[in-house]
Amino acid sequence: MKILMILLLPFYLYATTIALQILGSGGPEFSMRASSSYLIWVDGKARVMVDMGGGSFLRFTQSKAEIKDLKVIALTHLHIDHSADLPLFMKAGFFTERKEKLPILGTSSKGDFPDIYTFLTRFFGAEGVYAYMQDILTPKSESFQIEGILRDQKHREMQLGVIKIGSVGVHHGPVPSLAYAFEIAGKKIVFTGDTSGDGHALVELAKGADYLVAHHAISQHAGKLARQLHMTPAKIGQIAKAAGVKHLVLSHRMKRTYGKENESEALIRAYYKGDIIWAEDMMKIQLTRE
Repeated sequence: MKILMILLLPFYLYATTIALQILGSGGPEFSMRASSSYLIWVDGKARVMVDMGGGSFLRFTQSKAEIKDLKVIALTHLHIDHSADLPLFMKAGFFTERKEKLPILGTSSKGDFPDIYTFLTRFFGAEGVYAYMQDILTPKSESFQIEGILRDQKHREMQLGVIKIGSVGVHHGPVPSLAYAFEIAGKKIVFTGDTSGDGHALVELAKGADYLVAHHAISQHAGKLARQLHMTPAKIGQIAKAAGVKHLVLSHRMKRTYGKENESEALIRAYYKGDIIWAEDMMKIQLTRE
């Protein structure tokens, strides 16, 4: 036993610790929940941020995360409740020690929705609403540079240090939208973003995930339009089962689903038998021991 403990000591000393934190578990309405936003912590530092909905700026501060530690921001789509707080982070970042370029992943354009490059330019470009910060788009920035990275609707992968990032287009009505998978030290966390769940791309992306963060924005009895935008509880269960995920986190909780949690969970469990977690703001889930 002593020999085994000595052999395993380097593992315990240098093992990567990973945590998933829900900053915002709500949607685009007046509620006590912040809008969609998530962090992935690696060895005690917030390395990944997914979405920056209203209230995420405050929740980020409350979490004790620091913008200087972020390696990437990933926006699932450009609805207000997923992206509105981005300028706040960029301005506040001026008053921090961050100097490293910050990649911001986002969608291609479609209809009324710009691509990620145009989105950032409309905020900070020479003719943007915050043109006084236009240097943030350049290497001459007085704080740090932001760089838009476009992810189209195909399955794409990229590597940022120890973080492997997969993305794929998902159906969210007329809105160009992405789901993301993050793989770090053998752990996989997948974010569905807003989607109806149609097609097979999401299931393939989420295969074997340790945690699938799915958006529970509608009830099973929602109308046709809502179903074109969001997954019903039964659809969530079907996807979680088909992907073989270990834990399911239900977030983006809207008022039209309040009080229907038991019904929704029963519909999900008709397909998926694994662990179900109802997201709350500031909830932190340890994937590995600290």
